[in-house]
Amino acid sequence: MAGYAVVDVDRPPPGEELNTGAVTTPRPAATVLLLRGGGETLEVLLVKRNPDRGFMAGAWVFPGGSLDSAEGSDDAAHRVAALRELSEEASVTLTDPAQLVPFSRWITPAQVAKRFDTWFYLAPAPPDADPRADGGETVDLGWFTPQGALDAHERGEILLVFPTIKTLEQLGAFATADALLDHARGREVRPVEPRVLVSGETARVVLPGEPGYE
Repeated sequence: MAGYAVVDVDRPPPGEELNTGAVTTPRPAATVLLLRGGGETLEVLLVKRNPDRGFMAGAWVFPGGSLDSAEGSDDAAHRVAALRELSEEASVTLTDPAQLVPFSRWITPAQVAKRFDTWFYLAPAPPDADPRADGGETVDLGWFTPQGALDAHERGEILLVFPTIKTLEQLGAFATADALLDHARGREVRPVEPRVLVSGETARVVLPGEPGYE
């Protein structure tokens, strides 16, 4: 993820308030980047989190969530949780955890109170997929090209948070869903843990390798 510009924010996103006490241990989590377009184009599914819920309220994110404590925290548990959350939040059922392709892994900065260690998986949408928001955790959803989602965020039409923005920027390098999947298969995934640098009322989010990170 190194090489992207830092992001300045005047307040943390909903549910990402800064921590004033001991560092919180991140909870294991998983999310699915559901793709459509095959060899013709690339679109990804985003869901809007319920504005009345505390964590990421109103943000447009990839379907996902934390693992249950009884599930464990290995790769198999992450894949099962990813499929479960996709079904619950977007009404899309994928039956084979093995079809998920690891793409990235984000660890919430130590300076944030509520932390997650999240695996991002790619998956092509089934031909008969008919995504629907569940009305509880999610209240809306839509298919976006990566640049289309970023542009909508810039216009203030949707709210995106830092890992989603950076992931969409990466997806934008690929013209089609097939090209993205081919690139990701067999690729080593290394964890990315941003840092938050606070100066007065302004917080700067920086990635490994960027000035100020160390």
